Amino acid sequence: MATRAKQRLLTAAEKLFYAEGIRAIGVDRLLRVSGVGRASFYRHFASKDDLIVAVLEERDRRWLAWLRESVEAKAADPADRPLAVFDALSERFSRRDFRGCAFINTMVEVADVRSPAHRAADRHKRRVVDYLTKLLAAAGRSDAPALAVEFALLVDGAIVTAVREGTPAAADRARNMARRLLAID
Repeated sequence: MATRAKQRLLTAAEKLFYAEGIRAIGVDRLLRVSGVGRASFYRHFASKDDLIVAVLEERDRRWLAWLRESVEAKAADPADRPLAVFDALSERFSRRDFRGCAFINTMVEVADVRSPAHRAADRHKRRVVDYLTKLLAAAGRSDAPALAVEFALLVDGAIVTAVREGTPAAADRARNMARRLLAID
């Protein structure tokens, strides 16, 4: 279990990184916002990079849990769940604090594919593909692994487009594209 100071750091970092970007936020600002001292910061994290990875790992767990719960709430029938992913995204895109995908944002900001932050973001995206594969397999698709990769591309494209357009409409367009993919046998 995380100490209160560590949890305050993680919470402050996640909010600031998502709202303003990783590079825009320095350790001093994190300390001010979290109310945690420098010694306590370094007791929990060797560097800002370690904090970034911890934030991404925690967000990964919460985001995937949210997606699973949202999809299951929207579609009782496993056959309907692959398309329900886009209904869940539409709701997410409608939130006032929506600023895209924290993992895509990280990969853009931390372009070095060997960096721990980039690798953590990549792990999340692979977990999304794994989840989509399971959904599609449960829906009876024999081509679930290949189709999941295409669905993930639609998900990521919808996220970026929603940021660009400032509306949730991209999720509906991606859903329509996914429906066409499901119709192709």
